[in-house]
Order: sequence, then C-alpha cells, then structure tokens
Amino acid sequence: MIAGILAAGVVVAADGPAGAAPQPTVSQVQARLRQLTSKAEKLDQRYNQVQQELTSASRRLKLVNSEAARYLKRFRSMRAEIARIAAQAYMNGNMTSVAAMLTSGDAQQILDQSSILLELSSSNSAQMSQFIAAARQLSGAQQAAKRAKTAIGALRNNLASQKRSLNKLIGQQKTLLAQLTPAQQQGVGPGGSSGGGGGGTTTYKGPTGTQADKAVAFAYAQIGKPYVFGAAGPDAYDCSGLTMASWAAAGISIPRTSYEQWASLPHVPTSQLQPGDILVFNGAGHVGLYVGGGMLIDAPNSGLTVEKIALSGWYQSTLMGAVRP
Repeated sequence: MIAGILAAGVVVAADGPAGAAPQPTVSQVQARLRQLTSKAEKLDQRYNQVQQELTSASRRLKLVNSEAARYLKRFRSMRAEIARIAAQAYMNGNMTSVAAMLTSGDAQQILDQSSILLELSSSNSAQMSQFIAAARQLSGAQQAAKRAKTAIGALRNNLASQKRSLNKLIGQQKTLLAQLTPAQQQGVGPGGSSGGGGGGTTTYKGPTGTQADKAVAFAYAQIGKPYVFGAAGPDAYDCSGLTMASWAAAGISIPRTSYEQWASLPHVPTSQLQPGDILVFNGAGHVGLYVGGGMLIDAPNSGLTVEKIALSGWYQSTLMGAVRP
C-alpha cells in the first residue's frame, strides 16, 4: 500500500470512513519516486561493476586453470623421473622410502617434504631442484584457481542479492507510478511517460564522418529497445550500457559504469556541448548521449525504452556536467 511506502506521520485530509489510512499527496508520491529512482540507479551501476568483476574473475580462472594443466603435465613427467632416481637410491641403501610421497600426486606434499628429495644423490640435485620448482608452480596455480573459484561464487551471490534488491525497488516504483497521471510523472526521474521516441524524429540523417557522429548514429538505431538493468546490448540497455555501446560502435572503448565514465573521461563545459558528448546526471548515477539541438538519447528506467528526449525537467535539474570520449 502506498501509504506504507511513504514516510509516516503526514496527515492528509481525505474522504472516507473515520480511521482510514491517510492518503499521500501527489508531491509526496513524486518525492518518494525520486528517492527510489536515485537508489535504483546507484544499485544498477553497482550491479554493472560486480558484473565486470565477475567477468574478470572468470577470465582469471580460465587462465590459471590453463597454467595448472600445463604445470601438472610437467610435474607428472618429472615425478616419473624422480621416482626412478629414488628407486635406484633405495636399492643402493641411500634412503628409506619416498614411494608414498612420489605417488600421491599432491604438489603441496612434495613441497612440505622437499628436504627428503634433496637428500638424494648429489649427482641428481639439478633434477631434484627442477622437480621441486615444478611442484611449487603447480601448487601456486592450484591455489590461485581455488581463490578464483571462491571469488566467483561470492560475486555470483552478490549479483543475485543486488538483482533481488533492484526488482523490489522496481516493483515499488511501478506501484507509485500507477498513482500518478502522465503529467504528474514528469520530473520524478529520467525518461518520458510515454516510454520512448518522444523527441521528434527517431531516424538519424546526420553525418557519419567522425567517431562522435558514428556514436550518435548508433544511439539513434537503438531507440525503442527496452531498458534492462545490467544490459549493454544488443537487444536491451541500461543508461551506461547505451553510452558505452554507442562509443564502442565508433571504435572507442570507454568504462562500463556511469561513475567510471564521469571519473575517467575528459570533462567539457555544458555550454560547449557537441553531439556524442555524454551527459551525466544525478550524482553520476545516470548518463545519456547528447545528440544536438538540446536533445539526448537515453535508456531511462525500468518499464521504459531507449528514447530521444529533451534536456529539460528531471534531466536539467539533475545535470552534473558532460564528458567527451
């Protein structure tokens, strides 16, 4: 119920039976929507960051698994040779038995008992040292793989938790939006109430000679595609996913999240905006692509689609600045 979502303690006169829960005013609903929108945008960008970390961890795991397989092959090959040397030493009475150690296949056990191996014939010291080095490489790779797997599990749990939080926020937003008319919905968050294409022509007919032109042309071609948090194309986008994909289509790689885009790209005065510049809003929690004429193309919010919209209302009131890749 809306009254349960809004701040308690505000009494608003309403018709109805005595004792009925007070109904929130339009301004209260709008204020709560602004809060939810801001929180959802921050969660969305954190979700993107965790996705990047998960991708990096997965690549790291693939690499260390490849290293571990290569080290294991070398370790096994050298173990066979060392076993032969150990057997000969045992027959000559130079040591008791290392059979269990050499057949265990446990690289860490080899390292823990390496002093025993070094007691073998001095004529084989080079092979022993190489074998211990191979065991050290294998053990290090296996431990790195274990750490990567643990990190991946934690990141996946983090993503699932953030997804649940976002879905909850989106549900609250939809509930509140249903209480407002389209006109009342204006200014409470990014996007137009109609959900896309509200800024006149949606077909790009401009130049394509520069990288900025190509980024703008790409953004135009995405109009009408749905907003999905964590998405960066080709079928759906969130705000920073759209700006990143637009500039990627122009051959320029930029960071994934709105916070990173604001922090790492060159800032430009808003009085000197050019098509292709990235507009940054709401504490760097939201971004859109400026396309000229006081318009931007934006992936606004859940339930809406990529649209061309005027730099006014919510956008104008929350504009932080602009960056140029």
